[in-house]
Amino acid sequence: MIKFFLLVVSFLLSYFLSSIQIKIPKADNFTKDSVTTLRIAVVGDLMCHSPQFNYARVSKDSFDFNPVYRYIKKYLEDADFTFGNLETVIGKKGSNYLGYPRFNSPEEYLAALKQNGFDFLCFANNHTLDQGEKGVLNTITSLNKNYLGYTGAFSSQNDRDSIRIITINDFKIALLAYSYGTNGSLIPKGKDYLINLIDFTLISQDITSARNKGAAIVIVNFHFGNEYQRFPSEYQKEVVKKTIESGADLITASHPHVIQPIQYFKTQNATLDTGVIAYSLGNFISNQRKRYTDAGVILYLNLEKNLNTNKISLKSLEYLPTWVYKGKTDFGNEFLILPLNNLTDSFHFDFLNEQNKIKMQQAFYDTQKILTAFSDKIQLKK
Repeated sequence: MIKFFLLVVSFLLSYFLSSIQIKIPKADNFTKDSVTTLRIAVVGDLMCHSPQFNYARVSKDSFDFNPVYRYIKKYLEDADFTFGNLETVIGKKGSNYLGYPRFNSPEEYLAALKQNGFDFLCFANNHTLDQGEKGVLNTITSLNKNYLGYTGAFSSQNDRDSIRIITINDFKIALLAYSYGTNGSLIPKGKDYLINLIDFTLISQDITSARNKGAAIVIVNFHFGNEYQRFPSEYQKEVVKKTIESGADLITASHPHVIQPIQYFKTQNATLDTGVIAYSLGNFISNQRKRYTDAGVILYLNLEKNLNTNKISLKSLEYLPTWVYKGKTDFGNEFLILPLNNLTDSFHFDFLNEQNKIKMQQAFYDTQKILTAFSDKIQLKK
C-alpha cells in the first residue's frame, strides 16, 4: 500500500513539474549597468598683466609663475581634463614683455599652467593678434613645447581644419573656440586660419566635422559679451541660440572679466539631452582688482556614460569660487589664486588683512548669487 502511494505521488509530481515552463533570464539581465565617468574643469580668462610677470621675475629674463597656483593646484588637478582661455601672447626668450593693451608674456607662464593641472587652452580672443602673426606662431610653438593642447588659433589651414578630439575614459570630446574680434588687429590676407572668429556657417561646419570624426560630445568655447556686464547681452544669447541649433552639447565662455550666469538648455541634434551654457567664467588670474573682476570660478562638468547603451548624460555641475590675492607674503610680493569653498579655512592665511577677508567674502557671495541666477541645480564644491 505504501509503495503504491509513493508511486502515485511520484507520478503526479513528475507530471506537474513537466507542465511548468521555467524561464531562466539571460545572463545579460543579471549584469549591472557598467558606467564610466568624465570630470571636466574649466576656468575663464588667464591673463598676464605687467605686474604679474614682474612679481614672477626671478632674474632679468627668468620667471616663476608656479607660486600663483600653490593653493589652487589640487582643485585644478581634481578633474580628468582641465582647460581655460589663454588671454595673452607668448613671446620668445629675451622679448620685450608687455602687459595691457598689447600682451606679450614669458614662456614660463605656460610652463606653470602645465605644471599646475592644465591640459588644454583656448586661444581665440581679442588679444590673440596682439603681436601679429609671429605672436600667434610663437605662442603655438610654446604650447607644443609645454605639451598643452590648443584650439581657436592655428599655424596653418591644415592645423585649423584638424578638429581637436580628446579621448578620455572612453569619452570622445571635441573642443572648438571662437572670438568676437581682434581689437582691430588685422588678419593677414589669406591667413584667416590664424584665429577663429564667430561665424555661424563656420561653427556649424566645425560641429558637423567633429561629429563625422567620432566626437560624442562637442564643447564650444566663446570669447564674447560686454566687458564688466554681469548678465549676457542679446548678442551673446543669439550666438548661443544658433550654436545650440548647430548641435553643440556644452558651451563655455569668457571676455566680460566678470562672472555671468550658467543656464541649462535643451539640446538640438546633439548627444546630451540637456546641455549647459556658462556665459562668462570671469577672470581666473589677472591684475584687475575691482569688485567682480578679482573673482573667478572653476566649473566642473561631470559626465557619465553607460557602456552597455553608450548613452552619455550630464550628471551634475559643481563650482568652486576663487579670489585673486595681490600683496606681500613670507615669500615677497605675490599673486595667489585662493579657493573659496570654505571661507573659514581661507581666512586662516596669515598674509590676509581684514580688507582682504571682506573682499573674499564679497567675492564668494557675488559668485554664488550670479551663477545660480538661472538654476538652483549648480552645486558648490565642498
